[in-house]
Amino acid sequence: MKKRTVALVLAALLVAVSFTSCVSLKNPTQGKKVAYIMYMAPSQIFELWADSFEQSAQKLGMSADTFFCNDSDEEWRSRIELCAQEGYDGVVVSHGGETYAWSFLSDIIERYPNFKIATFDTFFKDDEGNARTIDGVVQFFQRDSGLAAVLVEEILSMYPEKTANKERVNILKVQEEGYIAAFDRREVGYKLYETVGRIRTVETIAPSDHLDAVESIKEVAKDVLCKYEDGEIDAIWCCYDAYAQGVYQALKECGSSIPLVSVDISNIDILSMQEGLNWKACATTNWSLNGEFALRVLALEIAGDYDSIKASSCYYESPGMWMEIPSVIVRQNEVMSKEGVSIDNLGDVVDAAYMDKSWMPSTPWLSAALGK
Repeated sequence: MKKRTVALVLAALLVAVSFTSCVSLKNPTQGKKVAYIMYMAPSQIFELWADSFEQSAQKLGMSADTFFCNDSDEEWRSRIELCAQEGYDGVVVSHGGETYAWSFLSDIIERYPNFKIATFDTFFKDDEGNARTIDGVVQFFQRDSGLAAVLVEEILSMYPEKTANKERVNILKVQEEGYIAAFDRREVGYKLYETVGRIRTVETIAPSDHLDAVESIKEVAKDVLCKYEDGEIDAIWCCYDAYAQGVYQALKECGSSIPLVSVDISNIDILSMQEGLNWKACATTNWSLNGEFALRVLALEIAGDYDSIKASSCYYESPGMWMEIPSVIVRQNEVMSKEGVSIDNLGDVVDAAYMDKSWMPSTPWLSAALGK
């Protein structure tokens, strides 16, 4: 009798465990409709993001669209409004103006309470310039100040004698303040070194046309490079790889050997670094994973599981519902270390952190579809 009782208890436990497992693996986002809305014009890194976002959505049984707004504030707001009106369950939006994003998205949430929003590189400020948050909206960013700083450190390492003698390293800065919040945060990391006297900004340049940034910054850079004698510029620091692409072309056309570093990375950048010339390093996140991360955050918002978002190692309580994507530096010697290195296999030659996903938010049902 005892044996039978024990057997029945064990069977009941197995059924309970099996039921619990099935429940925990049930995907609450199956059949949902989502979109990625990008403020800026298409570039390879954002297309990598979009591909990753859409592929991850498909694995979860969701339908996904991508919209690029070509630097239009009006198009960005209109596209978000349309998605809310057309029955999308949620969107990931990137960038947008910090002077209007908070009030606009707050209004969207109020009028469409079941519509979920997660933001990338979108900083919220009220009319008085105070940082704000929106209940239920997760904000995530690259560690922009750190990206900038690691590149300055890379430049300093190229000039050990100057550094040892406490001489300032002279930098041509390619930066555009007030354009998007990410660039402003990169400026913070850069200025730390300027403030303490380790670097000196020779001049700051930016593209004249955002829709053709590569060509326009190339022409700007060529004009500026002609003004300086050899040795007056030690290095060029770029806040964005699309700008660096144009500057690199200018350096080649001018026959200059000035080293160049930039934030973000694409196959165009890798091919340029593999030429063994000026382009020495990129500080970046893994854009092939960023879209998956964004989709995970949005999926958890749709599922109402904010606890799993907060449990991830990249979540910060202050200033609230804030996450930061880890980054690595990719050096010229790494991408030249073997044949055929590209975005697709970059993880084979750079720091292991590049392919790490342990920092991403997860649940059993997310892991079942997307891996841990």
